Amino acid sequence: MNALTLWDLLPTRRPKRKARPNRRVYPAPAPTHSSTKKPPTGMQLRYEQVTREMLTKYGVRVRKWRTSMSGVAWQVTYQDGTVSKLIESPKPKGPMSAAIFLHEIGHHAIGFGTYKPRCLEEYYAWKFSIDTMHELNLNVTDRVMERMHDSLNYAIEKALRRGLKRLPGELVPYLEPRRTAG
Repeated sequence: MNALTLWDLLPTRRPKRKARPNRRVYPAPAPTHSSTKKPPTGMQLRYEQVTREMLTKYGVRVRKWRTSMSGVAWQVTYQDGTVSKLIESPKPKGPMSAAIFLHEIGHHAIGFGTYKPRCLEEYYAWKFSIDTMHELNLNVTDRVMERMHDSLNYAIEKALRRGLKRLPGELVPYLEPRRTAG
């Protein structure tokens, strides 16, 4: 009697497949102008430089570059006492995105909770942003100033809804909504 081995239980080899005829390989299409990345311009390089400098100077880390023109700043204090300074913001590529980025950096530069009420902290974060843009010779457009006004007006209205008793003097110019041409 012949004893079977494990090798006897394995299926037999399949016959080799016939070689397929060579398939034609088409070269990748040449990139079009819109899909190639253009070298950065002078202002793009300037915005990148300012971004690196501000993040380093204030020890801030970007959690996410936003595609919208909005931002948020916060910090996390760990049990061992270390603090992580974080922001989400649009990447500075023009006056508006730079202003919003610097506004979020401003929250860390002035320090959270330094100014009360919260709408006053917003004012000083915007002041930091605009002052820094002037110091760095970045273009502060009318639209940036309108955004600052709208943002501070919103912060004041929110504070009033939440029971603000006394409006700080710095915020009086932002109490009324901006007058739009009509």
